[in-house]
Amino acid sequence: MRDVDAESAEPRPTGTPLSRGAAARLAVPAAVLAVVAGAFTYVGSVDPYEPGHYPVCPLLRFTGVYCPGCGGLRSAHAFVHGDLAGALHANAPAVLAYLGFAVLWVLWAVRAARGRPVRVDLGPVHLWTLGTLMLVFTVVRNLPFGGWLLP
Repeated sequence: MRDVDAESAEPRPTGTPLSRGAAARLAVPAAVLAVVAGAFTYVGSVDPYEPGHYPVCPLLRFTGVYCPGCGGLRSAHAFVHGDLAGALHANAPAVLAYLGFAVLWVLWAVRAARGRPVRVDLGPVHLWTLGTLMLVFTVVRNLPFGGWLLP
């Protein structure tokens, strides 16, 4: 069975490696994955629980209020080491963001390999909902009964 390569309209055997055009289309998703993997490798190797390696959150330092990102590095460190419970405890929305990135990256890579654009349409309702959820998370984690959400 033969397939036609969309770039050159030349037949190529089915089951062969990706064409040069598909490989070129995967260059940007692969570069983004390499950067993210490098960042996770660094955070996984440099313990955020040891002081002096990372800057302190300015909002926490000057106001004592935990921002929605507080605990994100600890969450990434735990996630890299396979401690999902620790990652969720440090910053649950960050873990959801890691998983969301993974899903979107796979979708992006598959569509890029096929020569199709990726389109993520977040309308105002989606953005306001996300913002509201992050605001509620921030407020609850800073109230006395939300101590279980603190990093």
